[in-house]
Amino acid sequence: MAAIGLAVALTAPAVAQRLADANDWRRAATEDDRVRLRGWRTAWVKGIAQARSGGAAADVAALGPLADPDHSIAGPTLPDGDYRCRTIKLGSQGRAVLTYVAYPFFRCRVSEGGVRLVKLDGSQRLAGRLYPDTDARSIFLGTLILGDEERSYAYGRDRARDMAGVLERVDARRWRIAFPYPAYESVVDILELVPATG
Repeated sequence: MAAIGLAVALTAPAVAQRLADANDWRRAATEDDRVRLRGWRTAWVKGIAQARSGGAAADVAALGPLADPDHSIAGPTLPDGDYRCRTIKLGSQGRAVLTYVAYPFFRCRVSEGGVRLVKLDGSQRLAGRLYPDTDARSIFLGTLILGDEERSYAYGRDRARDMAGVLERVDARRWRIAFPYPAYESVVDILELVPATG
């Protein structure tokens, strides 16, 4: 009986460490994504500057605090439920010509206690996990799903599909995820999320 108690006592720290590791985005992220996330603000400022100089200054201004990299409020956790979500692309990398593109709203869903985020429709969807980081931000790690694909790739399998972003709360019922240096087109993508009801 004492041996069983000793075994339980010895394994408890290991279980606690595994749980801590599971919530640590730095351990889960690829090296490429850790680099991208370190440069999130630089990408954002560059993307906004390119969008403004490319003729979209009024569009950027209309986004208000959503496009301000220095604006956020505490409590970034997304409550479970359905959301309206849209992507705004800022800046251009590679062969992309447009420096500002705002897509219409699609459907997103948050589940598993604010941990899982999935974009449900559209030709480019995402699926992934939200990790706690600070009292003002969380980190999204996931993958891109294209066209009629029914399942996502495993995160870390294909850099062109991997997605890494910074989740922040903009106001009481509005969140955003900034994706610095995505694999395609823009310098930064902003995914806006608002609850589908209420």
